Amino acid sequence: MKSDKPDVISPSRVTILDVARVAGVSKSSVSRFLDERMPKSDSETARRVRQVAAELGYVRDVSASSLRRGKTGMVGVIVPRLTDTVMAMLYEALAHAAARAGLFTIVATTDDEPGADLRAAEALLRRGVDGLILSTARDGDTITDELVDRGVPFVLALRTDGKCRSSIGDDHLGGYLATRHLIDLGHKRIGLIAGPSFASSARGRVEGYHKAMSEAGIDVQPQWIRESTFGIESGGEAAQSLMALADRPTAIFAVNDNTAIGALSALTRLGLSVPGDVSLVGYNDIPIVSHLPTPLTSVKVPFEQIATAAFELLSAEKVTARDRIRIATPTLIPRRSTAAV
Repeated sequence: MKSDKPDVISPSRVTILDVARVAGVSKSSVSRFLDERMPKSDSETARRVRQVAAELGYVRDVSASSLRRGKTGMVGVIVPRLTDTVMAMLYEALAHAAARAGLFTIVATTDDEPGADLRAAEALLRRGVDGLILSTARDGDTITDELVDRGVPFVLALRTDGKCRSSIGDDHLGGYLATRHLIDLGHKRIGLIAGPSFASSARGRVEGYHKAMSEAGIDVQPQWIRESTFGIESGGEAAQSLMALADRPTAIFAVNDNTAIGALSALTRLGLSVPGDVSLVGYNDIPIVSHLPTPLTSVKVPFEQIATAAFELLSAEKVTARDRIRIATPTLIPRRSTAAV
């Protein structure tokens, strides 16, 4: 009597032909039913093919199918650095989104140095990536023009130049929410650790700060604003300079969690209590901020949504002008670092 189970075949040599033979269908049918890029069929034959493939231990050969399509299935990701938790979270979200699309990501870093993104792009393109996702956009860059001229598919993520395909958070709204939260708690002297002006993400959050202050009828004093990098040490230096003012702020909005952590450390060294003496808000809601001795109020960025939209834009043949820049909505997460005055 013939067993209901498929013939036993070693998984190390299971091919699409083996699945076709055991399932009793053509090779092309198996290819169609197992192609994750195609709409999933729920016919009896399709279910049988998927069951047989699973029982045989068939694994789709992505490299072979990529060769047939003339593509590698690899996407290059360029970030300033992976030691920055924000960029590590973005890359992880992009890797997850790539896996769902049957793709693979490889990363290169630039340390946020001007011109380094072009060198990183060249290195990734030599490795045969099908496209690029860049989180390094800055004012004055020429890399996007060069990629367009060469016909290289790419998307900007987290930062944008306002022209190219981009997947970003609503930084203007996030900056507004953070500042409005402090205003609603009664604060009027609100210091701002602004981040680097070359990054659109930092500029958008600064604009949101100004909008909230203007709506509340609060005149922003120039000395309340300190530009910084996105680093911890820079945040500490900015907070220290704000606290040296004769009429120092009662609250600080830092446009990045790293700078907020640096600010928190500096305030502690100065003998100031958070939020007793100074309220503090960060941005991005990286995992550590909810576990600090004083959990940090922060603006949560939806990295998974940004990553998914980045791949949608990368794979789209055409996008409308209106759809060229995808904007994800952030959320304010209040914690113990902010209190009413």
